[in-house]
Formats: sequence, C-alpha cells, structure tokens
Amino acid sequence: MRSSFLSESPCDEPHIHGYGFNPQSWLQVERGKLPKSSYSPSSIESLIKIAEPPVVPLYKPLDYVEVLSRIHEELEQSTPSERPGLYLVQSQVFRGLGEAKLRQRSLHSAWRCASTVHEKVIFGAWLRYEKRGEEIISDVLASCRKCCREFGPLDIASEMPVGNFEIFGSCETGSSSRVSSMVTFQIRDGRVTCDRCKIASLSIPFCSMLNGPFTESHLELVDLSENGISLEGMRAVSKFSSTFSLGDLPLEILLEILVFANTFCCDTLKDACDRKLASFVSSRQDAVELMALAFEEDAPVLAASCLQMLLQELPDCLTDDLVISLFLGATVQQQLIMVGQASFLLYCLLSEVAMNIDPRTETTACLSEKLVQLAVTPAQKQIAFHQLGCIRLLRKEYTEAERRFEVALSAGHVYSIAGLARIAGLQGQKALAYEKLSSVIASNLPLGWMYLERSLYSEGDRKLADLDKATELDPTLTYPYMYRAASLMRKKDAKLALEEINRLLGFKLALECLELRICLYLALEDYKSAICDIHAILTLSPEYRMLEGRVAASKIGTLLGAHVEQWNTAECWLQLYERWSSVDDIGSLSVIYRMLESDAAKGVLYFRQSLLLLRLNCPEAAMRSLQLARHHAATEHERLVYEGWLLYDTGHCEEALQKAEESISIQRSFEAFFLKAYVLADSGVDPSYSATVISLLEDALKCPSDRLRKGFE
Repeated sequence: MRSSFLSESPCDEPHIHGYGFNPQSWLQVERGKLPKSSYSPSSIESLIKIAEPPVVPLYKPLDYVEVLSRIHEELEQSTPSERPGLYLVQSQVFRGLGEAKLRQRSLHSAWRCASTVHEKVIFGAWLRYEKRGEEIISDVLASCRKCCREFGPLDIASEMPVGNFEIFGSCETGSSSRVSSMVTFQIRDGRVTCDRCKIASLSIPFCSMLNGPFTESHLELVDLSENGISLEGMRAVSKFSSTFSLGDLPLEILLEILVFANTFCCDTLKDACDRKLASFVSSRQDAVELMALAFEEDAPVLAASCLQMLLQELPDCLTDDLVISLFLGATVQQQLIMVGQASFLLYCLLSEVAMNIDPRTETTACLSEKLVQLAVTPAQKQIAFHQLGCIRLLRKEYTEAERRFEVALSAGHVYSIAGLARIAGLQGQKALAYEKLSSVIASNLPLGWMYLERSLYSEGDRKLADLDKATELDPTLTYPYMYRAASLMRKKDAKLALEEINRLLGFKLALECLELRICLYLALEDYKSAICDIHAILTLSPEYRMLEGRVAASKIGTLLGAHVEQWNTAECWLQLYERWSSVDDIGSLSVIYRMLESDAAKGVLYFRQSLLLLRLNCPEAAMRSLQLARHHAATEHERLVYEGWLLYDTGHCEEALQKAEESISIQRSFEAFFLKAYVLADSGVDPSYSATVISLLEDALKCPSDRLRKGFE
C-alpha cells in the first residue's frame, strides 16, 4: 500500500490505527483460558476509539474544477518552456484527488513536452517511480516488444545541446614570421610538439600567449609542467586542436584535460571532455564522486548524467547519506549546473519520494525546505509550504509548522487553515481553532472538510451537527461515519452503529472502516460477518495488522475460523453466485478468499477477485490478483486475457488490445471480447468506436456464461 500519510484515514501503520480496542481478553476467551462470563460486548464497545484524520500534505484547492480549467487555459496560451511546470501543478491536483491514472497522464504529458534534457530526466524518473509496480509484468511487456523502463535512461551527451563556441586566433597575426609555426610544450621530462595556430585557436588565453605580446609568442619551447596535465593528456589536447575529437581516453586523462580546459578557458575542449566523461557514470558511487567534480569544474553534461543515474535508483538512493548530502548541500550555482532551470521540479520529486519513505525524517524535512526555497509562483508556494507545514506538524515542531501553514494560506491554499487549527488545538486553544474554521466557512463556499475539521474542536450536538454537514457536502469522508458509528456503539445501539458504517462501505471500501465493522461484529459475537470482513482486508493487504498494529488480521481470522461453518466447493460456488448477483462485493471477496484455500481452479478465481477489486477502486490489490490469475491460468487464451488486463491497468492500451485479439483468435470468450470492448471504449477518440464497442459486447454475450457477470454486462 502507499504511504499512510497520503490517505485520508491512515490504516497501514501501527501507530495510527483508528481504534483503541484491546483484544487480549477476547483472544483469551476464544483460546479457552478465560470463562465466557469474563467477556462481554461492552468490554469491547467501551474501548472503541477513533483517531483524528491527519492534515494531508496534498494540494487541495477550494474548487478543483476551476483550477483544472485555469491550468488548461494556461497550457493553451503558454510557451513550450512553461508547459512542464503547468503539467506538474496539474499532476498535484490529481494527486490530491487520488486519481493515480490521471496523475500519471499529466506527468507523461510533462515528459513528452519537456523543453530541456533536465526536465526529460526528472519526469522520466518520476514516471518510472510511479510505475515501479510494472516490474512484475516486465516479461509481459517484453512479449509485446516493449520495455517496462520506457522512460530512460537517455544518452545525455547526445541530448544536451552543443554550444556555439568561437574559434580564436589566426596564423596571420602575432609575432614575426621568423617564429616557427610549431610550438613545443615541455611537461616535466617529456615534450609535445603542436601546431601553434591550432593550439592558439582553442581559447583567448592561448591565442594571446602564442600570438600576442607575451614572451611565449617568441618561444618555440614553452614549459607547462606546473599546469597539472600529463604528457598523455597534452598529446590528446594537441590532437583535439587538429581533429576536434578526443578519441578513447581513460577517465584519469579526461579529468586532467577537463581541469586544463577550464584553466585556459578552452570552451570547445571542455565541452568535448564534459561529454566524454558523461559515459563513465555507471553506478551510484560514480555519480556521487563525479558530481563533485562536475560542480567544481562546471561540467553540466557530466552533472546531468550523474543526476540521471541517481534518479534511476529512486527510492533507494534517498537512503544513502552521500546522495542526501549531495542534494541538500548543493548551492544555487551547483543546482544550476546539475539541473539547469528545473530545480523546483527536482526537489518536488525528491521530497515526495522521501515523504513516501518516512515523512518524519530529517531528510524529508530538509528536502522540503529546499523545495520551499525554490518556490516562485503562487501554486508552487501553496504546494511547497503546505507540504512542509504537514511534515513539521508530524514532527511536533509546531512553531515551524505554523509559519509554513501561514505562508501557504497567504498564497491562497485555504486548506492550510486545517493545519493552523490543528496546532491551536494541540496547544489547548480549541476555541481559537474553532474560530479559525468558522471564519473560513463564513468567507468561502463551504466544503465537507471544513465542517469535519471544525467538529474536532467541539463536543456533543454541535460536533455531530458539523459531522452531519460534512457528510452532506462530501459523502466520501470516512471520519464522520466512523465517529457516529463508534458513538452509537457506546450507546449500546449496535444495529444503528452497523447501519452507519455500512452507509460508507456501500460505496467506498476503506480498510479502517472494515476494521471498525469487525470490532462491531465481535462485540455482537457475529463471527461469521467478522471473518467475512477479515477476508476482505487480507485480500487488499495480506500483511495488515489490526487494533493499533498489535494483532495481525490473519491471526484473528484463524481464531475466528474455528467458530464459522466451513463450506465445500459446491456451497462456495453457490455463495459466490448469490453475492455476485446481489452485488455484495465484500461478501464476494470473502467467498473467493475461502475458495482459494481449496483446490478450486485458481486462475478464474483470482481474475474475478481482480474485477471486484477494480470495481472497489483498489488498483494495487487488483494488480496482484491479476498477476496471480496469469500465473494460475488453465489455458493459453485465458492467460492472454489476464495479460491484457495487466497491460491495460498499467496504461499500455495498444498492447492490451493485441492480447485480446490473440485470445479471441484462439477461442471466442466473454472475457476476451469484454477486454477488447473496455479498452476501446476507454482509449478510442473516434466516434465510430462506439458502434464497434457495442458490437464487441454483443459478441461477448453470445459466448457461454459462467453466471458471474452481473455488473459487467
């Protein structure tokens, strides 16, 4: 699962689970260690607690439609150099909305219209990071002659533009004709003879020294022993002055030549050497070491190559102290060498990856500080300052968090008021927090999150009124349902508590809500329903731990299994047909989970599981199920369908269509026709596709039915 910090109600970190229910007494009763009388529903109900939802570090404008519309207009009127930045902001909007596919589409647009190599490298790395789950289907992509790492690496040396370097000097100028046209350079015990005119053409200093009013212009032997270049290096320089090519040279010699070129301002030589050095970056260690040289000698091609190597290793490279020191220690000038004008884009990527690793670390805070320093436009300031405010809040650095939230708010990010209110509440100023949110509600179009946040600073009927208003304005917020359900449970009204949490679970599958419902079922000793929800949780997150991380969900499932009727294969299929027909997706997931423990045909079961998970908006779990379906496919045409869905779900529509057509050519099946129709309907812009899609669906319905199609036909 993604970092819990980025979800509206975290559910996969031990320290932020939503309930304080202590399972020990219940577990001991079930093991027979305590008498039944020592356990009662009230002992669970009284311990149910709901954690406050976090202030999320996401870009959350008041009106998403208005912001997306404005970005669209700006993209139409912008210059090519402005578009990548606009697409980045667009991707941040989609990130705040939880729209992963649309976010990737924005990043892909930014990569496609990148106006510099640095932007291409950054957005390519960002897309690889976002698509890192595709590694599991690398062999599927290879079968389509496509690589899962399609966004890099670039040949930096050939991609970077070549400067328009001036050729200096002339054979007609300088000292008298009595001076030889050749000049010999003494380097310690050796000598290199060069064409005076050609060496002079490398730079103004050489031109002045060899053709101007200097002593060397009259000499045929010039001592360069103290200029840090070896005999082999000087021979390469001499050859370059004639051929403008360095040939194949070892790293040590190229480093000598780069320093020499900088010393004598030989721009053409320096550029050629810079490009040659870029090819020597083959590991993270190379990148770190050579980046230091690139900074010192102002070698942008080498620096870009080093940057690309480091970004290829995201997220792992951000656990390397040397890499972190490099990114955090880079001065403004060094950033310019490393990443050109794309510093904000780079640190936006780095800080996001660091947050996903651990939002509380010093590294995350420092990278976000860098981002704040680089923010220029109002949108950039809103994104950067709010993000840093959330990180400081998590680290309990309340003064710093308050400062950052205030800047974000003044830049127009109204959601940052939630952070300011949270700090006031933590400091015992609940009335001030309530007042801040009331002011926002009065001066803006009210939104659900505003009432949710205000409810945290009031009690009783006023609190419930705000939560009801939050649900009315935004029914997808999970906290109001959970709070109301817990409150009803404390009033010993389990039926109404279940009805309340079911209101949300009827349209949004949230692990924290499933966990709460399990607690309610345990309080009612309804073990059959409880294990159904545990199976759903384990399908979504096999390593999930319940009850503030103290107990593995699988362990509770094992304990409950002894109290639940076991079904044979036929009964399982009947249960699955019943739940599928009534569109009971959570129930269907549970039945499939139980069937997978038997010897039933696993390919089709994992596939049905993936369809349910997609319908429940759980794409990562669906990918795992599709991969398992492919692994357990009973036939070739079945396997092709599963590969097609894997390709489609990772954005490879053309390849998905190819798999569907291959499957149909082997055997006409509902699944293959449906896959083809679905992909065409989603990716086709030609109006004629509508008729094709309808025709394909009609073909699908003519195929033999397995009675598990309701919701897809």
